Amino acid sequence: MVNPIIQGVLGSLAAGLATSIGALPALFFKGINKKFYHLTLGLAAGIMLAATFFSLLVPALEKGSALLVGAGIFAGALLIHLVDRHVPHHHFLKGREGPQETRLRGLSLVLMAITIHNFPEGMAVGVGFAGGGMAGGLTLALGIGIQNIPEGMAVALPLKSEGYSSWQAFKWATLTGLVEPVGGLVGATLVTLARPFLPFIMALAAGAMLFVISEEMIPETHSQGLERLATFSLIGGFVLMMLLDVLLG
Repeated sequence: MVNPIIQGVLGSLAAGLATSIGALPALFFKGINKKFYHLTLGLAAGIMLAATFFSLLVPALEKGSALLVGAGIFAGALLIHLVDRHVPHHHFLKGREGPQETRLRGLSLVLMAITIHNFPEGMAVGVGFAGGGMAGGLTLALGIGIQNIPEGMAVALPLKSEGYSSWQAFKWATLTGLVEPVGGLVGATLVTLARPFLPFIMALAAGAMLFVISEEMIPETHSQGLERLATFSLIGGFVLMMLLDVLLG
């Protein structure tokens, strides 16, 4: 039997590398259609939301008390909140966040924002493999991988519009996915070393993902007058991930 930590790292690596599929258009196109961008980002948010509920919170509630799971959700959200407040980073639409005094500039700040975003996803996949077995881990890895495709596009094409070459935009978008196996390693290791706290750890990963969805993804899809399109796209992503969970679970 493969070590669950190795499963978590490999599963989150596969999910993270899906960003390279989404980055492919940067090799051929200069920009991204606004409606298509919000459509795919809403889809990604819906997939993450369903993965949080069906693959993390439901199993956590089956293994532990609602109070413990609730505490884990708040702990995960607080963790990402603190990182978001104290680590300088830059979003394409929201602009600069975190401490203003930093040596980081330009692309480094953008990549830091993506790191904050991607780490909880990798952690969730690692927790899924170590806590939910192969079936639970594969469902999460597949769902996160699917939603990483539009994320790769959402990174690569704006970088290209900022003046980076097609190859540079593709390369950096692909490399952002390599944050996820680090999160996968952390998540799987936490579960393996502290299995009695599995419900709390699963809820922690869920809370971190919920924070990213609410703080970053949904506001971005509602920022340019395409709220209804993004809303139905989110619902579509939610249903897609729900079906994947039922079929693969």
